[in-house]
Amino acid sequence: MSHTFQPLTQEQTELIAFEWRYEGEYAFYNMDADEEDLALFLDADERGDTTFAILDDELIGFVTLQFESVDAVSIGLGMRPDLTGSGNGHRFLTSILNWIEATYGTRTVRLAVATFNKRAIRLYESLGFIPQDTFMQETNGGVYPFLSMTREQSEPPNN
Repeated sequence: MSHTFQPLTQEQTELIAFEWRYEGEYAFYNMDADEEDLALFLDADERGDTTFAILDDELIGFVTLQFESVDAVSIGLGMRPDLTGSGNGHRFLTSILNWIEATYGTRTVRLAVATFNKRAIRLYESLGFIPQDTFMQETNGGVYPFLSMTREQSEPPNN
């Protein structure tokens, strides 16, 4: 069963921003860890029509799309904290990839992940993402290494 995708509402945005709390090193992903990113996320005009709620009866995550061309999109995503680290990532990301291809016909999907997040990197690699390069990103009051990864969707991923 795949998930449902709908434009992210302001209520859902505020729930993610203020109530989703990641623990330990993953607190890096708490929305309020970076005031500028938080302000952009909360601003409906900034989000536009490219940020989507991912639902499985209830809100379980979100994905933001940034189209680079007709065939390429960069994504940012987040899964509800209580669902992380429990083997839910494969189904979650597969659903996103299937939805992007079915909705937009997009073949190339790119993302960036903090290099400390080995758990996410393993998931992305298991679904065909290939590491490209490492770069430094200013965020959360500092500068951190991130890994860019790319996946060519020649066929829909297996569920």
